[in-house]
Formats: sequence, structure tokens, C-alpha cells
Amino acid sequence: MKDREQSKATGHTQRGQRAKRISILDAAAQVFCREGFSGASIDEIAVEASVSRQTIYNHYREKETLFTAVVEDIMDRANATLFSILSTFPDKPDHLEDDLTAFAIRFTKNCLCNQDGKFLRKLVQSEGERYPHLFATWRQHGPGKIGAALGALFARLSHKGALKIDDFDLAARQFLALITADLQMITLFGGTPTDEELERAARNAVQTFLRAYAGQIGETVSRAPELAIIS
Repeated sequence: MKDREQSKATGHTQRGQRAKRISILDAAAQVFCREGFSGASIDEIAVEASVSRQTIYNHYREKETLFTAVVEDIMDRANATLFSILSTFPDKPDHLEDDLTAFAIRFTKNCLCNQDGKFLRKLVQSEGERYPHLFATWRQHGPGKIGAALGALFARLSHKGALKIDDFDLAARQFLALITADLQMITLFGGTPTDEELERAARNAVQTFLRAYAGQIGETVSRAPELAIIS
């Protein structure tokens, strides 16, 4: 009985510690993005997280350790979302324009315009030059891998005759550049594109991409009816 009670108490303590860490990381992300690394204070983060200053130091020792943990936490979530979206890439040549447009909308809405995407851009812009080592993992496992993964997906469509591509990695980079091109000015200043803007940007990008790479059985690129936004 005593062992069971001790085990239960230990479980409650561990869950409480995890909840505190999550609260601290979420609060720190908000403060670092708002104030930058130099401008952020542990006191401000403690107030936002509803914990004591000492609690933060107990978990993370110093501000740079906390900042590193915040970057890693955001990157882990962003990468998980990224590869979840990649799993929805169309694998059939039928209705390719519509399917690629829907994929592009999912990608930009859930990877570029979500909170984690905004946090990463803000942190890279404000702190990337000063702390490049903190973002090395993200570059390698996020943007560094997405081109190769997307290139492999385009290769699969090309082998089915839907696309005609010589350099799959190049085509992947061009596709990513096209689907984000019309959104850059909006996101640069912290704005969030509307559903209509996301769909228009995706449609324009896919039509341009298919004009360059449509295969023998690819669809004729034309102005198709607008899609419902896919979340």
C-alpha cells in the first residue's frame, strides 16, 4: 500500500513538473518573439508562465539554456507538422492541378502561417545571425530535408507520366518558392493571409509549375473553379 501511494505521488509530481515546463516554454516563446533574446527577461517570462523566477532557473539554469529549449521545442513541433503534411502529397495523375493546389494550401496554412511557423521566422530574423548554432538542427532537419522529400514525391509522379522533370530537387525548390512567393510580403510584417489569399497564391503557383513540368498525361492548365480551403 505504501509503495503504491509513493508511486502515485511520484506520478503526480512528474506530471506537475511536465506541466510547469510546458507553461515555461510557451511563455518564453511568446516573450522571446516579442522582445528578442536580449530584451527578454526571466522575470517577465515567470509572470507570463505564472511561476516563480527560481522555478525557471531550477529547470533551465540560465536564459540561453531556456532559449535553446524554446527553439528546439518549436522546431520539433514544426517538423512533425511538416512531415505530416508531406504525407498528404497527391500520388495520382488525375486532377493534378486541383490536388497539388489543395496540397499547397495545406502546406502554407499549416507550416508557414501557423503559430510555430511565425515563431520560427521571428526568431530566425531576430536571433539567427547572433546564434546560428541554435538553428542548425532546424536547417538540417526542416528545410534541409523537405526539398529532398518533396523531390522524391515529384519523382514518383514523374515516373507515372504526370510530370516531366529532369532535376527533382530543383523542381521541389522551385515549387516551394512559387507557393510562398505571393505570401512573403504579408508574412514578413507579421500578417496572416486570408483563406482567399492562400488559395489564390496556391493556384497561381501550381499553374506556373505545371506549365513548366506537366507530363504527357498531365492536365491542361486552365483556370479551374476555386477550391474550398482545406485545413
